[in-house]
Amino acid sequence: MQPEVEAYDLLVLGSGEAGKYIAWDAAASGRKTALIERRYIGGSCPNIACLPSKNFIYSASVAHLAGQADRFGLHPAQPGVDMEAVRGRKRAMVEGLIKVHEGRFAQTGAELIRGEGRFVAPKTIEVALNGGGIRVLTGAHVVISTGSRASIDPIPGLRESCPLTHVEALELGVVPARLVVLGGGYAGLELAQAFRRLGSEVTIIDRNHRLLPRADEDVAEAVTRAFLAEGIELVTDARVTRVEGRSGEDVRLHLEGGMGQLQVGGTHLLVATGRNPNTAGIGLEAAGVVLTQAGFVQVDERLRTTAEGVFAVGDCAGSPHFTHIAFDDHRVVRETLAGRNRVTTGRLVPSCLFVDPELAQIGLSETEARRTSTPYRLLKLPMAAVLRTRTTGHTDGFLKALVGRGDDRILGFTALGSCAGELMATVQLAMSAGLPYTALRDSIFAHPTYSEGLVYLFSGSPTAVE
Repeated sequence: MQPEVEAYDLLVLGSGEAGKYIAWDAAASGRKTALIERRYIGGSCPNIACLPSKNFIYSASVAHLAGQADRFGLHPAQPGVDMEAVRGRKRAMVEGLIKVHEGRFAQTGAELIRGEGRFVAPKTIEVALNGGGIRVLTGAHVVISTGSRASIDPIPGLRESCPLTHVEALELGVVPARLVVLGGGYAGLELAQAFRRLGSEVTIIDRNHRLLPRADEDVAEAVTRAFLAEGIELVTDARVTRVEGRSGEDVRLHLEGGMGQLQVGGTHLLVATGRNPNTAGIGLEAAGVVLTQAGFVQVDERLRTTAEGVFAVGDCAGSPHFTHIAFDDHRVVRETLAGRNRVTTGRLVPSCLFVDPELAQIGLSETEARRTSTPYRLLKLPMAAVLRTRTTGHTDGFLKALVGRGDDRILGFTALGSCAGELMATVQLAMSAGLPYTALRDSIFAHPTYSEGLVYLFSGSPTAVE
């Protein structure tokens, strides 16, 4: 017997950042709303990605700082890392976040349906409930928020080696003796440095000629120096031809590239080579939703799909893979449903790499300015000139800003150093408001703070760059 079709004002498939906020806003405004989630309440960010990884990275930074305690006149009695305690701290945080999410569903009245959802007709989703049974739901509007997953390239032996992704790496209860990290992107770099600080021997393998190939040369060089100084081995311009063994026991990667043919071995293998959208197997063809060639849901500037009344948000829609962008995707859909105007085009997209020194970037980089032949003037300041760093000893890195050649608009900003992400927010606000760089130059920031460094940076004389 076919289950009865249940009608809703709004259905959301997947509880990632954008999807959950859309559901909460809609329900709070009185719309009958249901959100379908098969596993992670709140999506990947609070469960297995952003927040857990930053929790883990912070534990590693504390371990690193403890190893330098003598510099501060301290003598800790018991050196060493208890990985079960590190993991326990992370798990406790995740459990707390899940309770917060459950409370938000209860508060707003959005119905949380636990199960596997797939489209069976336009704007109609069949849900195989986790506890057994089937429900069929239809919505006046539907939002696809299914996210993405770590990709495993079709390299001979790679999948058979049972490699770690970030998900499994953050659940380890032991420190890997020797960790091989395949991929030098954001996730790979963050976890590589964290495991090194927790006591692993670490090797990063990347197919590009250097770390952070899209970043400015001075940024890439500084991050590379920092990693080498911590004893992390780097193998770049290398392609993996096959993998032998099993991660967690003994694994060996066969490489070829600029260094010729070589082998790299370890006890554990972490794969961090990119992400694939979760768009297969959810019946999008039955919904009339078209995918791009890369497998993302095809959307317009208001995140509308090719199917009437159906939106897609976040990673699965090809938005930049940042939680803060997914949150803005929710605002775009919310405003569109309300008949107001908000689009994804022209957004300032901030990024932050949580390594030490931290890297934050907003707007135009020098590399992009040259590629687009955009004229600019450059301001640059070493972090050592920010007096707050003299009190902490964290003097590595620099600040730099690009300003217009014909006006004083801030075109882009890069911070490499302590509190880089927090410093970026101030500059981003000035950029969003269309303020000239002189507004920051002439501000009074408290002394001694990291933000005070922005006054020093923008008090310099901008140099025209050809």
